[in-house]
Amino acid sequence: MPRHPSRDVLVDVLLVAVAAVWGASFVAAKSLALEAGVASAVALRFLVAAVALGVICAVRRERMPRGRGLAVAIALGFSQAAIIGLETWGVHLTSATNAGLLISLALILTPVLESVAARSWLPRSYFVAAVAAVVGVALLVSDGGLRMPTAGDALVIAAAVVRALHVTASARLTRDRRDSTLAVVLVQLVVCAATASLVAGAELPAAVARLDGSGWANVLFLGLMCSVFAFVVQLWAVRRTSATRASILMGTEPVWALLVGMLLGGESVGTVGLLGAALIVAASYAGQAIERRHRHRALILPVAASGARASVTADAAEVPGSGGPDAQRELR
Repeated sequence: MPRHPSRDVLVDVLLVAVAAVWGASFVAAKSLALEAGVASAVALRFLVAAVALGVICAVRRERMPRGRGLAVAIALGFSQAAIIGLETWGVHLTSATNAGLLISLALILTPVLESVAARSWLPRSYFVAAVAAVVGVALLVSDGGLRMPTAGDALVIAAAVVRALHVTASARLTRDRRDSTLAVVLVQLVVCAATASLVAGAELPAAVARLDGSGWANVLFLGLMCSVFAFVVQLWAVRRTSATRASILMGTEPVWALLVGMLLGGESVGTVGLLGAALIVAASYAGQAIERRHRHRALILPVAASGARASVTADAAEVPGSGGPDAQRELR
């Protein structure tokens, strides 16, 4: 299979951009949840996202998925709704410090799930890099101090588990399908919007009436950037790379959350926190390189083995007295 270095770079850059907007989403989601309520905040986010992407799909005349493709998109929509719902409730009930650490558990869970699904374990060095990234998160957030586990912590852990399942399932269930990426994401957003609106119920109209300018700015940021842009890029990227590679690049999310907190929230970080941020970035790039080499070897070895068998067969056919087809079958 030919390599496309320029496409690999584009995929990596866009995945890091997703990590950046998701890192900024913690501040926006917490603020919006305080103003509108958790269920209404999630519903508004997805309603805006669904309408925006619906317009884009209509202009582009995207063909909606059907049959199995539609069923897959709906299932992924429910899992995406679960991730955002659990994460928003978790951040609302626990500290951003704990949430930033616990959500990064998806970094370790994703390669484990992908390895089990593919029946091909990654090298041990990858898991060393993944653990180093999580240690970096721990150092990064330790300046603020970790609290005792709460119900919010449990919700964020659940969100990390569902995120790992979602990323792995997205890669395996949509990679070989011809359905439009935009159309698949639109179905997911509609499912998310419908689910969150049902949960919010009668609180949703009242929440809309309470929103001020900053509230609507948060809704638009969460809907357009953190949902439409991020979900489309995530699905587009995992169709062109591996779930593991996507996960470790998006695992830089806590670093971006820290930067946003420092620039917009007036937070400060000490030497230990800076060391943790550097460790996350270094471990992410190291893990990405290890995973890329492993995936490349996995593609090359079967082709090389097939070529070797063909060469042996051809040599046998050219040797007098080789026994013809029967002998060739024995060589195989």
